[in-house]
Amino acid sequence: MRRVRFHSYGGPEVLRVEEAEAPEPGPGELLVRTEAIGVTLPSVRRTRGDGTGGGVPLPAVLGGEVAGEVVGLGPDVTGFAVGDRVTSLSFTGSYTEAATVPAAMAARLPDAASSVDAVALVRGGQVALAALATAAPADEESVLITGAAGATGHLAVQLAKLRGVPRVVAAVSSAAKADFLYGLGADEVVTYEDASWGEPVDIVLDGVGGDLLPRAVAALAPGGRLVFFNSGGGTVPAYELLAGSKTITGLTMARFAATRPELYARHGAELWDHFFAGRLRATVHARVPLVDAARAHEIIEARANLGKVVLIP
Repeated sequence: MRRVRFHSYGGPEVLRVEEAEAPEPGPGELLVRTEAIGVTLPSVRRTRGDGTGGGVPLPAVLGGEVAGEVVGLGPDVTGFAVGDRVTSLSFTGSYTEAATVPAAMAARLPDAASSVDAVALVRGGQVALAALATAAPADEESVLITGAAGATGHLAVQLAKLRGVPRVVAAVSSAAKADFLYGLGADEVVTYEDASWGEPVDIVLDGVGGDLLPRAVAALAPGGRLVFFNSGGGTVPAYELLAGSKTITGLTMARFAATRPELYARHGAELWDHFFAGRLRATVHARVPLVDAARAHEIIEARANLGKVVLIP
């Protein structure tokens, strides 16, 4: 099988296509023949050794979202069979033609769904719904979403409107993305370089972090709250939180799924219900061959994508 690894830190140029033996599924794992692989900002950052990638042993295969057909079962796996079509995360490496995934995090695909649909919808949609559940917008509260044109952000914009949020502000890197976001239901679109992001908001869903985090906190009204679900880090003076009675809550999907499994399952069903009813668009910006993974990373690093970038083995 083919896989993509990196042997040193750097930009997209460090990704290498290699031949390897297919892995064996361990206890509680499925072996999936990948049909679609999600490219995420954390994965792109990981090759540079920053964000969540610092200290990862090299050489490494990037992990992340996959969808495809189950071709092998590890010991103690129940509830799945060879031939099932599933989507899941792969912690051992997803940039490959066959990946092991935890059965506990796998979900079957509806018959009418493609693997590309699943990669574009499920993970990003689960993060967006978990962020909204964590923020718990009340009546008339407003929401600002950073990275709003990205894989998770563009779903969060739509889901916030579907949840009845009256004012959704989309924050993006370029005004060229505005039409895309207005088409998804955003009430306002601002760029990171704008002097003002408009009237303060009650909630920020931050998928970017880094140098943008202080600006996102500053956009909150007194008593506002920010849900932080990115790998970019960032620093905020504690006094700013105190003075504005503001809060920041970190969100990881592993903990959310483990501590709120019934809600996680309901969210999955909600996503497919919206998708098949035509209420939710899971936009695929580009389908890139696995062997051209470097090009997929270039798209993400350039902040050029509108929606999801998907690798096709």
